[in-house]
Amino acid sequence: MKPGRPLATQNLPMAASPILPPSFDEAARLRPEADAPLLAEAFSSFARAAAALERWYGQLRGEVARLRRELEQTNRDLSRSLEENRRMSRHLDGILEHLPCAVLVVEGGGRISLANPQTRQLLGVSAGEAPPPWLRQMLEGAEAGGAELECRLPGRNRAWLAVRRAQLSASDGERSIFILQDTSERKRLQLEQERLRRRRAVTEMSAVLAHEVRNPLASMELFAGLLAESELNPQQSRWIGHLQAGLRSLAATVTNVLHFHTGPAAQPAPTDLGELLDALVQFLGPQAAQAQVEVELRHSLHGVVAEVDRHGLEQVILNLARNAFCALPGGGRLTIAGHGKEERGVRWAQLAVADSGPGIAPETLARIFDPGFTTRPGSLGLGLAVAKVIVEQHDGALWVESEPGRGATFVLEFPLAQSAQGTP
Repeated sequence: MKPGRPLATQNLPMAASPILPPSFDEAARLRPEADAPLLAEAFSSFARAAAALERWYGQLRGEVARLRRELEQTNRDLSRSLEENRRMSRHLDGILEHLPCAVLVVEGGGRISLANPQTRQLLGVSAGEAPPPWLRQMLEGAEAGGAELECRLPGRNRAWLAVRRAQLSASDGERSIFILQDTSERKRLQLEQERLRRRRAVTEMSAVLAHEVRNPLASMELFAGLLAESELNPQQSRWIGHLQAGLRSLAATVTNVLHFHTGPAAQPAPTDLGELLDALVQFLGPQAAQAQVEVELRHSLHGVVAEVDRHGLEQVILNLARNAFCALPGGGRLTIAGHGKEERGVRWAQLAVADSGPGIAPETLARIFDPGFTTRPGSLGLGLAVAKVIVEQHDGALWVESEPGRGATFVLEFPLAQSAQGTP
């Protein structure tokens, strides 16, 4: 060992690099030349992948934009569809609300799930309720083709309903739709038409019978009058008087039937109203005596000549007087009065027939002039109806004033023509 040199470096060869191993150092020295093609190929592959990714990204963005547009269009279509459904629902609800018939939906369990206002008004039931027994029984008896059923609705004694039923099958069970229409008015009109048809048949038969009875009745009245003028004892005279009164009553009934069913037009002629009333009281004398009724005549119509149907006016007063006789079975007083008046430049004649009977019940007053209405067994109930028709033919009016226990007063008035003579 030579002196002056460190031990560590003596007789030792110099390494290529005191830090890195020779193999790594040589690889690093050789890489730029050996790996250039590989790096170029790697960069080329990376560029192609980047370009492909960019293309795919662009396509993805386009697809996303297309899907977004489709979604927006779908949302718009859905919004329009929902709005159309809401509009249609409001339209159908409006129709359902204003339908003139009742519509209700009954679920399989018997609960009402839908009921329009007419249902609530007509049947008194609402959605969410169970039908009452009478309604359930009626709905169960309803047919698909429809039927008209008679029932008793709330607050009404008798009514008719046309009921239609439609059965629906749904995923949540069976349900039925019922449409109910109140046909009470139509049914009443049908019954009224049937009643009028029967009444017309009776009318035609009554008119035929009245015509057939009238001729022999006139002969009987004639012969009864001849007997009354012959020499008879007092008892026989009373019998003849009763016979004449009965014949007059029967003749009045026949005349009422003919007048009501044939309705002849009025035939006005100059008539002295005072003389007419005097003659009527004289004619009523035998019947009043038989009924033990005192007849009082009070009027101021002497010399008042009016254009009236004399026969019709006589019939009116005779009908009123005979009704009064029937209201006085034990006798009483009948007053026939007449006077004239002037209102707003129009002259009127007013006649009144008052009795001292028991009066007319309030529930009877409203129907007393109805054809066929009567409170007397065996009566046709035509006298007052015919009287009202005749008075109305003279452009007049007929009414009754009565209180129970205080008698009844029938008042008729009719206008006098401007050419009527005399001062009422």
